[in-house]
Amino acid sequence: MTLLSILLATLIGGVLSVLAAATLALTWLPRFADRMIAFSVGVLLAFALAELLPESVHLGLAPELAGQWLLAGIVAFFLLEKAALWRHDHALAHGHARRSGRPPEPPRVAMIVLGDGLHNFVDGILIAAAFLADPVLGWATTAAVLAHELPQEIGDFMVLLDAGVGRVRALLLNALSGAAMVLGGVLGYLALDGAQALVPYVLVIAAASFLYIAVADLVPELRRHRGVTDAGAQLALMLVGIALVQGIGAVAPHAH
Repeated sequence: MTLLSILLATLIGGVLSVLAAATLALTWLPRFADRMIAFSVGVLLAFALAELLPESVHLGLAPELAGQWLLAGIVAFFLLEKAALWRHDHALAHGHARRSGRPPEPPRVAMIVLGDGLHNFVDGILIAAAFLADPVLGWATTAAVLAHELPQEIGDFMVLLDAGVGRVRALLLNALSGAAMVLGGVLGYLALDGAQALVPYVLVIAAASFLYIAVADLVPELRRHRGVTDAGAQLALMLVGIALVQGIGAVAPHAH
């Protein structure tokens, strides 16, 4: 019965947040895609620096080690992006790329899906731990996960749309990363002690992916709009993204 509750809760947390975010991100928000990139920057930075990284330290990872893993993750994502770009250039040289010359799957797409998947995987483990302690706590944790997932999923959708991913594919990719929550829930139920030992490291790698996408890929795009009005709007939306993550984190913290 506990496993069934965990499966149901992780499906709710992983799927409902994606559907709710898709309702907003794939309907009227694309009209403001350029401006919403600033919102995505705020959300990703806030999740990385104010949620995931402190959480890894709270769970027992030494701050120095957390910093080292963060640096290693950023370097790894830099190499991943370079490898993807080299592959694309090779395809262009041999005439295999699209006529538009744009990569069919920009590196940031892989990084955002990976980072979101890792984050959801950890949420699944936390939901399992909560259910094993108390079913009421389990459902309360599921509600908290659902609440803090929504702004992140909206930010992810806007990043994917800006990268040239179609709406249906963006929905499928986010659903795929959401399914990682179910995997984390099952693993947490079967081997909670071993799974929990990995959680701080997974959180740091997820933080590294969000940081790299925000700083290396999205912030340079914001520089294309240099007017005073553009800068003001970008700053406001970035602060809205940060405040939303901070506010939800304060009202609906993780189970532990």
